[in-house]
Amino acid sequence: MGGDRSLSPEVVYDDEELPARRLAGRVGLAVSIVAFAVAVLVLVQVFRPLARGSQYYLIIFLAGTLPLVFLAYKFRLSSRERPTTPDWILSGTAVLVGLYPLNPFTGGYDAFLDRQGLLDPIDVVFGAIMLVLVVEACRRTTGWALPVVCLAFLGYAYYGGLLPQSWPIAHAGLDFAQIVDALYNSGSGFYGTPLDVAATYIVLFTIYGAVLDLSGASRFFVDLSVAAFRRSRSAAGRTAVAAGFLLGTVSGSGTATAVSVGAVTWPMLRRAGYPAEQAGGMLAAAGVGAILSPPTLGAAAFIVAEYLDVSYLTVLGWATIPTILYYLGILLAVEIDVRRFRVRSLDTPPVSTLRLLARFGYHFSSLVLIVVLLALGESATRAVVYATLLAFLLSFLDRSSRLTPGRVFEALSAGVRGVLPVVAVCAAAGIITATTTKTGLGAQLASLLVRGAQALFTDPTAVLATTVVLAAVALALLGLAVPVTASFIIGWVIIGPALLALGVPAPAAAMFVFYYSVLSEVTPPTALAAVGASAITGGRTIPTMWQTLKYALPAFLAPIAFVLTPAGSYLLARGSALEVTWATAVAMLAVAALAVATGGWILGLGRAGTAPRVLAALSGLFLLYLSPTAITAGIALFAAAIIWTFAQRRRSSPTADPSPAPSADPRADSSSGSSSEPRTEPSSEPRVQPRSESSVVSSVEPSAEPSAEPLSGPFGEPAGEPASEASVATPTSPSGRPVQPSTSSSPARPSAGHPAPAGPSAAHPTPAGPADAAPGETGSPPSAPLPSPPSSSSNERG
Repeated sequence: MGGDRSLSPEVVYDDEELPARRLAGRVGLAVSIVAFAVAVLVLVQVFRPLARGSQYYLIIFLAGTLPLVFLAYKFRLSSRERPTTPDWILSGTAVLVGLYPLNPFTGGYDAFLDRQGLLDPIDVVFGAIMLVLVVEACRRTTGWALPVVCLAFLGYAYYGGLLPQSWPIAHAGLDFAQIVDALYNSGSGFYGTPLDVAATYIVLFTIYGAVLDLSGASRFFVDLSVAAFRRSRSAAGRTAVAAGFLLGTVSGSGTATAVSVGAVTWPMLRRAGYPAEQAGGMLAAAGVGAILSPPTLGAAAFIVAEYLDVSYLTVLGWATIPTILYYLGILLAVEIDVRRFRVRSLDTPPVSTLRLLARFGYHFSSLVLIVVLLALGESATRAVVYATLLAFLLSFLDRSSRLTPGRVFEALSAGVRGVLPVVAVCAAAGIITATTTKTGLGAQLASLLVRGAQALFTDPTAVLATTVVLAAVALALLGLAVPVTASFIIGWVIIGPALLALGVPAPAAAMFVFYYSVLSEVTPPTALAAVGASAITGGRTIPTMWQTLKYALPAFLAPIAFVLTPAGSYLLARGSALEVTWATAVAMLAVAALAVATGGWILGLGRAGTAPRVLAALSGLFLLYLSPTAITAGIALFAAAIIWTFAQRRRSSPTADPSPAPSADPRADSSSGSSSEPRTEPSSEPRVQPRSESSVVSSVEPSAEPSAEPLSGPFGEPAGEPASEASVATPTSPSGRPVQPSTSSSPARPSAGHPAPAGPSAAHPTPAGPADAAPGETGSPPSAPLPSPPSSSSNERG
């Protein structure tokens, strides 16, 4: 797709992990060969399953992947890049312990299963070693949080019998052999549903993403986003959001998508005038959308399908409308920020979107094939294998991206290496699920949650609302410590039963837990996606997290709508066409109200004051309740916010003279603050021509970072904002023609009653277009070379 592309395959690791080693030489080749062998086993299992059953396959899969964790991940971050002697010892031990259940000297696999509940001492020893290895692998890939949680569950299983039996969470107690038996020789421990999902669905989608990436799809998706929005003042922001959505279909990883998109689009965002924290928040929110967006949702979505015993296509259907609401909120925030930060349009190469689609649009074919095959009743595993094969064949349409045998080897091995942290997390999650199953802890904690809400209220609606809020807080806090997949598993076994006990439908309860588990990626103070984005933009980490939270706010509130009212299920596409349509329309209006509340701007009117923002926030909350009374109140509150802002704008607008005399110097009028006249100056930035029609982004070079306003306020409002969009409109002559900017270098003379502004910003007024329109979208001339960045003094006057 262009000669300038780097064709070297790169392993894209999951966003739940710590940095991995960059293996090279013979060690790297050995790891790649083992990973390739595991990939072949996974593909064969799809069409020719092993005769001994699923658990037999999982034993072999874990024995092949767990040793790789100790070679690919360091004991600590300061360790050397090459595996050490202890790493090799742990890796070899993992092979022996992993294959022990198949040991023919102790009777083989069948004899091992027969000893379930009555393990031999040697079985307990090997099971204990496996427990230590799984916890250590989890620590290496995710840090200490999840291992500590696993150890806490193990401690509860062993010492729970010592608790007073009057306590709801007390149980009879388990000895060490019983704990090892539940973990090592049952379907609810290491080889339970979480690992089953990782070894079937997740690894296949990871391989598919690696093949799609090496075939040139990632670069095409970014190029297409740039070409589609190049004429808009919102082009840079829209490109970042669209690229995040498209790249999410390849990676399914929030942080990886945010970093990948940021590396390409941050130079564009910087040239357009976005502050670093604002751009980082946008990139992180767009990246997290990758885990929420069909057709390749995050790993937890496959576990949803397994737990509820539904098809993956059904889960995709449930996620469609929430995805639309999520990206609607981001796009509205982008449009508001364009006006708040006076973002400039960019000069981009005139590449035709239609030409890009005609030449490289075949990259969408494999994505479409997955949905079509699922709709025809094909299993998700076979559908993704067929899509991978199609992506492989289509790669030969582009000479620079052909998947030769060597690159196929790299793609398959990279796909397995990319799933290693998920394997470690899912195996460790088996400790939690086995403990809750053996002790009944999940049902007891769910009962405590419901009883706590009932102690505060007696009304069933209030009890449900309180339980939902407590559950949301618990999931948010849980997500701060453990990865998304483990957060969903823990949340489902504890919070899921509480919601089901209150009459919430299982799909709504599962998607509620799923969304709040995913949103831990953007929840301060961890917010891994925001951390990755801030590393790209160079912005401050904590302010970037708050900006991300602003963009992702609809995703925090929409899941609550799933469970509060019966109509909430309509947002999961569970209802008639009419019911789904009106619920979606109301939810979209709620998202718009929340965008006004967080952005402080009403499109078409201008800046919203504190009171209208409060009204808009209340409106969004009422609208998401999805009952007739709440919807009526929400619409009334939103209308009040709009009317209030309109009235403020009318009061703040100066009375115009019916016959104004044209100013001798147009810039004299621009100093009044009622209008801002752009001054076009030759840009100091070189205009780089594209090397090929598909490498649009490569021609957008970074430049000096604009002097952006300092962010203040809870969601990064500038210190001074324009009073309204009308206040930055282009001045016109009495005949109605736009006044052309003066090319004179002499300073502007003050007009009557309006002293000339002081400071450097007087020489470089902020460019702006008509209200609610970007240059190039309203018939005005496209932006010439970019003007100088606005200074802080100009923005403070607003």
